[in-house]
Amino acid sequence: MNSATKNRTHWEKVYRSKAPDEVSWYRPHLDLSLKIIEDAAPDRASAVIDVGGGEATLVDDLLARGYRDVTVLDISQVALDVARKRLGAAGASVRWIAGDITKVPLETARYDVWHDRAVFHFLTRPEDRVAYVRQVARAVKPRGLVIVATFGPEGPEKCSGLDVVRYDAAGLHGEFGPKFRLLDSVTERHETPWGAPQQFVYCFCRVE
Repeated sequence: MNSATKNRTHWEKVYRSKAPDEVSWYRPHLDLSLKIIEDAAPDRASAVIDVGGGEATLVDDLLARGYRDVTVLDISQVALDVARKRLGAAGASVRWIAGDITKVPLETARYDVWHDRAVFHFLTRPEDRVAYVRQVARAVKPRGLVIVATFGPEGPEKCSGLDVVRYDAAGLHGEFGPKFRLLDSVTERHETPWGAPQQFVYCFCRVE
């Protein structure tokens, strides 16, 4: 079994065995992500991609606020199906992509906003991080916004049984390089559904 198939199998098992509010990263609403997106891309025609969006409710909130060009990408088809069913008719306007973010074909200069909460820190191999950044550079428009959130230095060392890489703001931005101009960073204290604290670091930058 190759690494891509292994990853997909792992996440399909997670989403089949747990309800949406039983995973550690669950929040009823991704308020911080939504605020960053709305502040930086107020035009509701902006094209937004939520990488690793899975069952998360960011897509619901974007649609509710009038965003008309939303893509949700996740390695798990099971997770996408849950979100699609939850949205009902409203989900018909969303583009759903099942695939590995390091390999899936993405259109060139397609998106105004790239959002990723809790995918990048699972990329423990340098070559996968390079492939991810290459995808961002290709898929986001010049002057587009890139929002990536990972576990911070005080965050967990593992998640869902997998190793993660923890970052401070400088380290996270350093993975992306000079093509991406850092605009700001924010540290968030997330509580899991069972009350355990987790530190997240958000970095957002513009593609030069």
